[in-house]
Amino acid sequence: MRWQRGSDRDVIDVRGRSGGGMGGMPGGRMAIPSGLGLVGVIVVIALQVLGGGQAFSVPNGFQDGTQAPDGGAIPAGQDPEADLKAFSSYVFNDAQDTWARTFADQGREYQRAKLVLYRGGVDTGCGSATSAVGPFYCSADQRVYLDLSFYGEMTDRLGASGDFAWAYVIAHEMGHHVQKQLGTSDEVHQLQQQERDQANALSVRLELQADCYAGVWAQHVYESGDLHSGDVEEAIRASEAVGDDRLQRQATGSVDPDSFTHGSSAQRHQWFDTGREAGEPAACDTFSPDDV
Repeated sequence: MRWQRGSDRDVIDVRGRSGGGMGGMPGGRMAIPSGLGLVGVIVVIALQVLGGGQAFSVPNGFQDGTQAPDGGAIPAGQDPEADLKAFSSYVFNDAQDTWARTFADQGREYQRAKLVLYRGGVDTGCGSATSAVGPFYCSADQRVYLDLSFYGEMTDRLGASGDFAWAYVIAHEMGHHVQKQLGTSDEVHQLQQQERDQANALSVRLELQADCYAGVWAQHVYESGDLHSGDVEEAIRASEAVGDDRLQRQATGSVDPDSFTHGSSAQRHQWFDTGREAGEPAACDTFSPDDV
């Protein structure tokens, strides 16, 4: 993906005070709760990766009663993740600007999100979490949370390398912010409370819509001439890598579709492609079809 260093607008860097972890682009490692080996890591990722349950509840691993952070950056000259930070900031702001324009074109008001970069653990408007939760969006403070070491996890654990694979992760989380702005996530949360036997199925539809929104953004990047050969394939590999079926098979050797919360690899690929091919959020209605 063609990109350039620019403003850190809407980016809050608290890595200088949250402690733990280190790494750069691409060699970082995710902080793991003590007692978890490789299988434990995969189980955590299977349950939590890409913000499992975000936009309407506190993901597992959070503790209530904390406040969102607001500062504590690493000095630029001492930052081993400086390049990855710059790229992440660019992607986040490009996606944010894309959605702000889209909302404006539709006569809607758009409230900008914030991107919080942390290391090891973080306090949020939804509670506190370790890096094992994976990238996530918190609707309570409308912030996307990233431990940059997850870049290395995507390459080493998930087999999803490349800058546009990482961009897909950020765009997916921004999709959850769009859902919050449109009221979709609040409606889903209410339905989940009313129809608890459908909670997982509703979560899958919400996550697939976020994948579709990521695809819409990817199409805008393509139209601007900023995609390189192979970028789309990187994002597709990433979407497939975090399918519930693939992660469950890695973690346990078996697959339980009834426990899916994000969708299968094929579904995630399909809905990312749907958004990318249409380039319009109207194509991302994952709630009307009988089968997604």
